[in-house]
Amino acid sequence: MAKTSIDVNKQTVLEFLATGKRNPFVIPDYQRPYAWGKEQIETLFSDIWEFALNLSDDERETATYFLGSAVLFENDNGEQEIIDGQQRMTSLFLLLRAIYTKIKDDVSREAQNFKSQIEGALWKSSFLTKEVDYSSVLLTSKVVDNSFGNDILKRILETGSADPNATDNYSKNYLLFVKMLEEYSKNSALSVFYFIHALLNQAILLPVNAGNQDTALTVFSTLNNRGMQLNESDIFKAKIYNHLKTSYERAAFIDKWKALEKGAADAKITMYNLFYYYMFYLRAKENDLSTTTPGLRKYYLDKKCDRLYDDNLMNDFDRILSFWKVVNCNYDIPEESWDNNTEIRKAIAILTDYPNEFWRYPVITFLLTHRSNPNFDNLFLQFLHRLTFELVTHYILYPYVSYVKWYILKLDAKTVCNPTPEFEFTPIDLDSIKGGIAKPYRSITRLLLKIYAYSHQDKLLPSDWQIEHILPQKWQVSFFTDVEPQIVNEMIEHIGNKTPFERKLNIVASNGYFKKKQTEYKQSNIAVTQILSVTVSDDWTLKHIEQRDGIVVADILQSLESWRQGYHS
Repeated sequence: MAKTSIDVNKQTVLEFLATGKRNPFVIPDYQRPYAWGKEQIETLFSDIWEFALNLSDDERETATYFLGSAVLFENDNGEQEIIDGQQRMTSLFLLLRAIYTKIKDDVSREAQNFKSQIEGALWKSSFLTKEVDYSSVLLTSKVVDNSFGNDILKRILETGSADPNATDNYSKNYLLFVKMLEEYSKNSALSVFYFIHALLNQAILLPVNAGNQDTALTVFSTLNNRGMQLNESDIFKAKIYNHLKTSYERAAFIDKWKALEKGAADAKITMYNLFYYYMFYLRAKENDLSTTTPGLRKYYLDKKCDRLYDDNLMNDFDRILSFWKVVNCNYDIPEESWDNNTEIRKAIAILTDYPNEFWRYPVITFLLTHRSNPNFDNLFLQFLHRLTFELVTHYILYPYVSYVKWYILKLDAKTVCNPTPEFEFTPIDLDSIKGGIAKPYRSITRLLLKIYAYSHQDKLLPSDWQIEHILPQKWQVSFFTDVEPQIVNEMIEHIGNKTPFERKLNIVASNGYFKKKQTEYKQSNIAVTQILSVTVSDDWTLKHIEQRDGIVVADILQSLESWRQGYHS
């Protein structure tokens, strides 16, 4: 039975590192490369130095300096696999190696004492003779895509030397430790020994020993809110890398992975997003309709990681990235036919303002499954429009996050088999949603305004548009002396009082009243906002809001109905 216990035991650096004699430390392949730089190294060194030198004789036995926590678990090879704390642990090993190099030839009793302690923390030694085996370092890095760096760390810890012209963090930080030791100890050799004593015996770590990898990762995710977080994609990368047989395959995979990471950054999504969206595509292929979303790590590591080892994985990721590059960044993707199709781009732009991400699953599934269809553009557009109809109408009546989830999963599974799948959503009478469009939930207002705006123009809306309140939210009471303030505030939030408006123009228009705003409306590149600039009336009243409610609602309903009627399953 797998261990699931969690042990937390405060230890000095010497006590903690001594456990490496029995269970050596390993930085696993899925970790990120060593990233500490000059600032972190100088802070670690100077803080402990100041702590050590400012203690009284009595405090040298009792005072402690807290270095932080580390999350580990013992893997199947009997190694202590470091989940959290690898930056600090690696730096400690480099610092101790620098100290050992400095005092190695010192014959003083203090030096001999600390040499012995450091030897037990850094290397294995002969059971019979206690002779140190400098090649048996108690910390090993196996980080994928960093084999050169892994070798450098091993060489530094073995030999105590580093290339002064090297640019890697291991070499630079080790040499910086060597330099700081020389500079800080110029005034007194004894101060070095106080420093070493404080580092080994007064600096405290809080190791969290988990029973297995899953537990360790869970603890890490809970505790860690700093910089370069470890995530599922790091583990998946290591699994795929280790599954490959040849060095050529591994090198090609690393190049491909780097390209994917850059592509994800360019597309403004994460590697986690890629695996998450792809999971729903795979679930659709497997006809998995469960509304309980599996954990990402469990899903991909299940079935002996077969889903990770699929030959289509990386190419499908490229296609998903292409989609998001177009949607989020307006990229031109030569291998895609739809990226310059204005109607498709408008349809997707509308969906991006849907209040949750359920729309993404069937869209990505459709793209991956049917992109090679010779009639793809027409089929894709019809699919997007019908999906929008179902999502919008159901959200207006049932504004619950998970209401459509089961319908979406079912649609997702049908989409795998058919470019015109049947939408088995509950039928909606459009008359029943008129009120919900006229006075919409805030979460769906942008989407509705997009539908209205795109019924009047072909080009995409500017990316920085905002919702403009024609009658401002901050209105003067004297303007509506015969109307209850609550009624005015309610009418202000009606769809008829709102229009999409460029941010810069909206700032200029501010909270001015209608006649003043019309000058700015005239400069807008958004058709439905330009219309407001030629309205005959000199003011904007509650009656005008009611009238425009009818116009906007009718336009939106007409678009929705045409999308429903235009879809042929």
